[in-house]
Amino acid sequence: MAGIVANNYGSFNVTFVGGNGAELTDTNGKKYIDFVSGIGVNCLGHNNPILVEALTAQIKKQIHIGNYYTSDTNIAFAEELTKATGMKRVYFCNSGAEANEAAIKLARKYGWLMSKDNGGNRKTIVSLNHSFHGRSIATLKATGQEKFHPDCFAPYPEGFKYIEPNDFSAIEKTFDDSVCAFLMECVQGEGGVNLVDEKWAKAACDAARKAGALVIIDEVQTGMGRTGTLFASLAMGLNPDVITAAKGIAGGVPMGACIFGGKAEDVFVAGDHQSTFGGNPLACAGGRAVLAEMLKPAFFEHVNKVGKLIKETVLSWNMKCITEVRAKGLMIGIDITQSPGDVQKKCLENGLCVSTAGTKTVRFLPPLIITESQALEGLKIFKAALESV
Repeated sequence: MAGIVANNYGSFNVTFVGGNGAELTDTNGKKYIDFVSGIGVNCLGHNNPILVEALTAQIKKQIHIGNYYTSDTNIAFAEELTKATGMKRVYFCNSGAEANEAAIKLARKYGWLMSKDNGGNRKTIVSLNHSFHGRSIATLKATGQEKFHPDCFAPYPEGFKYIEPNDFSAIEKTFDDSVCAFLMECVQGEGGVNLVDEKWAKAACDAARKAGALVIIDEVQTGMGRTGTLFASLAMGLNPDVITAAKGIAGGVPMGACIFGGKAEDVFVAGDHQSTFGGNPLACAGGRAVLAEMLKPAFFEHVNKVGKLIKETVLSWNMKCITEVRAKGLMIGIDITQSPGDVQKKCLENGLCVSTAGTKTVRFLPPLIITESQALEGLKIFKAALESV
């Protein structure tokens, strides 16, 4: 089958045919512990009975109707999601990049409305160095990593500039009346699982607001329980105008969301931004099941408990090849002296799926329902890989 599916992803030569919880099974019947969960998507694990039941029931009713109309499932999920976040509006789409594209358009229109009497020049969006916001042309430019701006895809949209995270001195000279929005991740996933300092984040958000800009928090990877709370920005008290979400939002069904309120509440009007598949009933049924599970007592307690176990276990090894461990909930980055890609391959050979981020980081994003025993089993494989590479 090689060559039929464009291998834009550099995929490994392993084909999975099934999964259960935090385990995957390949075509040869080999079992793997999953520390990737579809890059943070399968938050409730594989073949979760609650999710399967919700999706099956929805399939029997309705999969898609198009946004000329609304569906009962779409309305119900929108109400539940805005209630959980304290926001007022939600625009549903299909991915994190699409959610961020919507946020960019929302910010640009907001800036234009705020400055149209003076030429409509409030257009600049400030994001962070080492950030990642998607692979569309606009979200690539919003990404603060030069490796994502190759000449072959140029020209890129104008109106983006970058600030160094955790640098307080940079805040003072960044925000002015040309800025329409400040866009940031609370933990930079693709950049290397870099934790943004909470005091710095609050100061930067305050400076953006003072300058008249929107605060947009990209929670595509950190949101939906990944960092031990429903959304990292809300737990940090950042009170954003806009939150973007995707990955785990519907447990594996493609979905993204741009959730907004405050100054952004009434910016979009009919026709400003649309998506054929956005908010279809099937995806919303998945979203409702995921959100209901996460709001149950002790769900986030489990996420934080297992995340702490993984971090403390790795640190307890005292291995010289491990230079730093960063973690928030079950979003974990381990900097190593070996090639992360080589360690990733060795782990896969021995039955553990991990991912990489940045230039020196092995990243763990296991299903949020992973058990302690599964986590420890996976860590044994990881330790052996470090020792053998």
